[in-house]
Amino acid sequence: MTAALETTKSVDLGPAVELVSKEEGHRQPLAPEFVSPEDFSPLEVAYDFGKVRREDIESGPRNIWRYKKLLPVPSNVEETPNTEPGCTRLVRADRLAKALGVKRIWVKDDTGNPTHSFKDRVVAVALAAAREFGFDTLACPSTGNLANAVAAAAARAGWQSVVLIPSSLERAKILTTAVYDGSLIAVDGNYDDVNRLATQLASEHESWAFVNVNVRPYYSEGSKTLAFEVAEQLGWRRPEQIVVPIASGSQLTKVDKGFRELGQLGLVDESPYKIFGAQATGCSPVSTAFRNGHDVVQPVKPDTIARSLAIGNPADGPYVLDTVNRTGGAIEDVSDEEVVEGIRLLARTEGIFTETAGGVTVATAKKLIEAGKLDPDAETVLLITGDGLKTLDAVEGKIGPKATVPPSADAVRKVLGY
Repeated sequence: MTAALETTKSVDLGPAVELVSKEEGHRQPLAPEFVSPEDFSPLEVAYDFGKVRREDIESGPRNIWRYKKLLPVPSNVEETPNTEPGCTRLVRADRLAKALGVKRIWVKDDTGNPTHSFKDRVVAVALAAAREFGFDTLACPSTGNLANAVAAAAARAGWQSVVLIPSSLERAKILTTAVYDGSLIAVDGNYDDVNRLATQLASEHESWAFVNVNVRPYYSEGSKTLAFEVAEQLGWRRPEQIVVPIASGSQLTKVDKGFRELGQLGLVDESPYKIFGAQATGCSPVSTAFRNGHDVVQPVKPDTIARSLAIGNPADGPYVLDTVNRTGGAIEDVSDEEVVEGIRLLARTEGIFTETAGGVTVATAKKLIEAGKLDPDAETVLLITGDGLKTLDAVEGKIGPKATVPPSADAVRKVLGY
């Protein structure tokens, strides 16, 4: 057995104390494992937080490590080379709110992270845990954004990277992964095919940390920092409503976990909030299950321009349903045409260019408002998780110059109607 899988040595993962199975609560020591051998359900991190004060957080670095006392990372995590993601802006989107006919909307704009998506958050936490467990290679299956984040984080840390992607991935995401000069491998198949391959490789290469496979319990905790930041940026309170895109579903469940932990620690009031999920119609297994009142999710074959959300068999689908039902939210899906309009609506109202996943979020919020499921008087946050420069093909041919004219002021005036 390699050092990577040595679970008897002491590891420093801060307040993290053990892993707990999500179905029956079986407990086991911290280790690079993601499924409980007892009930075969996903494992997640359990903590002993101790005392955490707002002032301790506010005096921390301007990145996710200000929340290190709430994450499964070493106490000196900020001292090791990492991409230092987080502390992205929360934009008060008044023009978008007016266009949608609601009182107040905030946009959590995670396009400002190092590789321009929220995946930098989860990968930074995964890398910190992987160091403690003795891995030496960072790896993943990915629909694009994770590929960027893993390749960049490995390069920054001086590690090797192995990234598996569907061969049909957007060209921009392929190039923005390959530039870091790791081992990028395109696979003929969809994401679910790639994920199965990664699981097989993870069992064969014990020194490889597949961030969303064998170190998934730690990786997924990074999404909590979205909830932490939103609450802090709102003046230490939880929003009344939040709309979250769904791929594997992990992000939505961890945003909820983050809000709950803040309440349990007394860092925010225990005010109610509702979580809403957003999917593309061409890959909407969780939305379909919610609409039909089911508590299980039937896998589908993805067919959508929102490739970063194109996971036909989402691992956390059932837990998304539990979270949304418990908080009184809803899950909806939107067509590819609505996705593109969502991208354009956010761009023309707030000057934020989002990728297709963000288009799904905006379009879904619009659909939920029109259906009376989102309260127009309640304060709402939309999670925008990736940069539009990554998915230019989604809008190519649909936008462009108003006209091509000679270098003449009269010609310009004529186009503008002056």
